[in-house]
Parts: sequence; structure tokens; C-alpha cells
Amino acid sequence: MDEVKRIEDQLKRAYAGPAWHGPSVREVLASMTPEIAMRRPIANAHTIWEITLHILAWQRAVLTRTKGTPVELTTEEDWPPAGASDTAAWNQLLEQLEESHRQLLAMLSGLTDLELDEIVPGEPYTIYFMLHGLIQHNLFHAGQIAALKKA
Repeated sequence: MDEVKRIEDQLKRAYAGPAWHGPSVREVLASMTPEIAMRRPIANAHTIWEITLHILAWQRAVLTRTKGTPVELTTEEDWPPAGASDTAAWNQLLEQLEESHRQLLAMLSGLTDLELDEIVPGEPYTIYFMLHGLIQHNLFHAGQIAALKKA
């Protein structure tokens, strides 16, 4: 298996499962209601909804960066406000998350192992490093969401 295929496998497992560590992003969000997603059981901590928006923001940023465009997220882009909190808005957010995941997989299908060594525009690291970072990022936040669901 080449390295791009390994990264694709890990990205799929982190987002959709099965993941070795426990629930993937999709699995931890599967039975989520908007009411639970908007709860703030820990004062000054992000809600599940905010974390989901944050995951989406970074999946989109990585996609943009792999197309050769530098991206620096502002604080509001990095942690977007939840806005509407009804079922339709929650379902739309989950669909946007799914679509960005599909776009990441499509991007990976066109990537070669040699391109993994290219430097990300505007950053001091490679595409390889960034993609592994996205996987780690998604898993970190999946863990946060799992803990917030129990809180």
C-alpha cells in the first residue's frame, strides 16, 4: 500500500470508523440532537456544535491549502459561532461535514506519494504533515465531543 492510500485509510477511520481508539467523528455525532449539541456543560468550554463547526472549518482549510492557496483562519473562522440551533441547521452542518470529508477523499485520490513531500503554501510543513495533523485534529475533537455528550 502506498502512503497516500494509508493516509486515506486513516482519514476514513478517524471520520467514519472503524477506529481503533473508539468512536470516529461520524459515530460520536450519529445520535446527536441539536439540543445536546448546543449544551454548554462546562463553563467557558466550546459546545459540541461549535466543535463540529471547527472541524468543518479545518477540513475546508486543508482542502484549500492542497489546491495551492494559503489559508490563515481568523478567530471567527477557526471557531465559528453556532448561529441557528434547530434541527434543520444541525442536519445542514452534518451534511456540510460529510461533503467536506467526501472532498478530502476525492483530493487524496488524485494525490501522489511524491506530492506529499511538497510544502504547504504559506506554511513551514509538508502536505504529508498537514494531512496527518488533520487526522489527529479530528480524533482529538471526537474525544472532546464524546466527553461532552456524557457531561
